[in-house]
Amino acid sequence: MLHSIHSPAQQQTSDNPTLIMLHGRGSDEQDLFGLKDHFDPRLTIYSLRAPHQFGWGGYTWFDLYEDGSVDEESFLNSTNEIVTFINTLETKKLILLGFSMGAIMSYSIALTKPTLCKGIAALSGFAPAQIEKKYRLQELQNLQIFISHGIHDPVIPVSSARKTKEMLAGSNATVSYNEYDMAHQINDECLNDVKNWIQNLI
Repeated sequence: MLHSIHSPAQQQTSDNPTLIMLHGRGSDEQDLFGLKDHFDPRLTIYSLRAPHQFGWGGYTWFDLYEDGSVDEESFLNSTNEIVTFINTLETKKLILLGFSMGAIMSYSIALTKPTLCKGIAALSGFAPAQIEKKYRLQELQNLQIFISHGIHDPVIPVSSARKTKEMLAGSNATVSYNEYDMAHQINDECLNDVKNWIQNLI
């Protein structure tokens, strides 16, 4: 997959923690990559570009129909591409960080393939219902999840994040749930919290 990469100064080994960033709909790999300098310098950071074009110069992980339903073919194709990319990496500590649609992709991977990553930071997103039957909620004992959402989000309402939180209460994952006085964005308080969460995780 097309991506940007930021490597730590020291020699990389399988013990080095890795962060994969997944952008939102209509954006690209440079969007979240601009946050790289806020995170722990030990991290190798990959920011992936979604495979499907959207609008003028943007990209999307999957297509949406007019009624808001998800095109399952593009959704599954993107999920498989991300998993294939992950399997090329040599790391024992993998964290996914997704914003909006990227958060949806992070959930879909971590909840169906819980051994792939150590944690996910799901920012302004939700766990997709169309694959809920595939979730392995009782196998998440080694998974940590950071959830953030704006209480004024006009794109994905905070009720979606609260519903995901309720679902995860029935799992054995470790969940940090956070709401902020913001819209569909990552404000300074949220960024500081996710930075500290990642630092504690690695």
